[in-house]
Amino acid sequence: MGKKRLYRTEGPYKMLCGVCGGLAEYFDVDPTLVRVGWVIASFVTFSVGFWAYVACAIIMPTKSTIYPDY
Repeated sequence: MGKKRLYRTEGPYKMLCGVCGGLAEYFDVDPTLVRVGWVIASFVTFSVGFWAYVACAIIMPTKSTIYPDY
């Protein structure tokens, strides 16, 4: 398929905006681990994780945008 691209997931695999699901697919890890890590980062860094999630949800394209035939 060529080089890897970072994207937000769509469909039944996303919880809020699909950011954690897309990161999990990119790094080939379980999405639950990414979600738990993101929640911990949000609490430990005094909401920096929350704002990072919002920024990623706005900036990252969806999977169907990158792979139209998928």
